[in-house]
Amino acid sequence: MNELERQLHYPLGDTLPAPGRAIELQPGVKWVRMGLPFALDHINLWLLRDALDGREGWTVVDCCISRDETRAQWEAVIAHELDGLPIVRVVATHMHPDHLGMAWWLCERFGCELWISAADYCMGRLASQQTTGFGGDRAAQFFTQHGLRDPEAQAQIRARSHYYPNLVPQVPPSYHRLLDGQSLSIGGHRWRCISGYGHAPEHMALYCEARGLLISGDMVLPRISTNVAVYDLEPEANPLPLFLASIDKFRALPADTLTLPSHGKPFIGLHTRIDQLHTHHHARLAEVRAACAQGAMSAADILPVLFPRTLDLHQTTFAMGEAIAHLHALWFAGDLQRVRGADGVWRFHATGAS
Repeated sequence: MNELERQLHYPLGDTLPAPGRAIELQPGVKWVRMGLPFALDHINLWLLRDALDGREGWTVVDCCISRDETRAQWEAVIAHELDGLPIVRVVATHMHPDHLGMAWWLCERFGCELWISAADYCMGRLASQQTTGFGGDRAAQFFTQHGLRDPEAQAQIRARSHYYPNLVPQVPPSYHRLLDGQSLSIGGHRWRCISGYGHAPEHMALYCEARGLLISGDMVLPRISTNVAVYDLEPEANPLPLFLASIDKFRALPADTLTLPSHGKPFIGLHTRIDQLHTHHHARLAEVRAACAQGAMSAADILPVLFPRTLDLHQTTFAMGEAIAHLHALWFAGDLQRVRGADGVWRFHATGAS
């Protein structure tokens, strides 16, 4: 446990759900943890006891990626954790593969529908049918423009042209739209949607005042910082200020709220974690600004400043997007200037520096 984590409280300690099983956090609220084949090796899913349109059953929040191992884990959860009842609703906090990948399978199996924001539904449908922001020629060209010119990395990025469809082969053909401030009745309790930006098109967290629970999705994570990145689909995006403004919306919730994150363990200390995330990103911005004051820097040049460790390809694509996001935040704020070199690479230097 690092020093920042020691400032948070984990009510369950180091207890984790076993594969294919759940831990009941409150009556009718269960925590499921499924494996991922990445450096970030798990995702948390949530089962909420519910009744919808006269059907007794469960609402599922987030689904994991689509693959055989995930289906096997879901089969175990269905057999052992649903009390013989069906899934009556699938909620996706956002469209990233580990959250949306199995939605189509669950919806088809149980005859239920997907609930998600409109922006993330449309982006998920688009991404499942073509590469968008995760690989292929356009992603390779975009990262080349930001200094990632290593031939091996470029070849691997081009080869990932079906990254998203491989993890999300389908998206349900219809959905129920989630809106900021909307109130869902789940299991006799009201859950309020809280929108967030900067990580996904329109992320939806769920807060239940009566239960003192926040399903934070990826917006507030206890151990790692949420990926905030710029990709080829929106090449001049400025997501970092959007993300920081979004997490500040959670300050209105009680300090003793039990936060249920998509990665890591349930924790108490929401306000502390928001402060930590602000401190983290402002420190990274200061480091990027200082580096650019020494000379013009591309996003690839900034990688060792932000990530002083060895990165695999999966991590490098996320890291490049995050480096661009920090450069863009300073550029849009007027702290950096941007110049495209004769080699076609965008480089940033401190305002007033030569």
